[in-house]
Amino acid sequence: MEEQFEILPFTLGDYEEAFALWSRTPGMGLTGADRREPIASFLERNPGLSFAAKLGGELVGTALCGSDGRRGYLYHLAVDPKLRRKGLGARLASACLEALAVAGIEKCHLFLITGNELGAAFWSAVGWTRRDDIIVYSRNLESAGLPSEGERIAGH
Repeated sequence: MEEQFEILPFTLGDYEEAFALWSRTPGMGLTGADRREPIASFLERNPGLSFAAKLGGELVGTALCGSDGRRGYLYHLAVDPKLRRKGLGARLASACLEALAVAGIEKCHLFLITGNELGAAFWSAVGWTRRDDIIVYSRNLESAGLPSEGERIAGH
């Protein structure tokens, strides 16, 4: 009998199970931005774009998706290792892309940590194109001398 996965909107109520899944997923880069509060803010800014896969009420997959109004961005696509190779990751990604298309977004990007060969193989297999013409630069805002979240809250 084939497993009946449900693809549902990702809500903050899914956070604890999702964080546990992300924590045990090789190649998943987690930072302070993955705490409950920043995820709540992300979901509020990007309603209807992120999805959770459930099996028997248990969260077994996630895909966070957002948009800047011009491009979509896919984050934290993860599937429980016991349930991989059943098309669930592709279904989650497709749900995000469909939601972006409805919102009028024509292109989606994702970031993959160097050395995540499993992730690279998956994304290539489901039709994504690797870009070697883009270099990503990042900067931690606190190291730039900007106030931390706690300092901003205390100062207003």
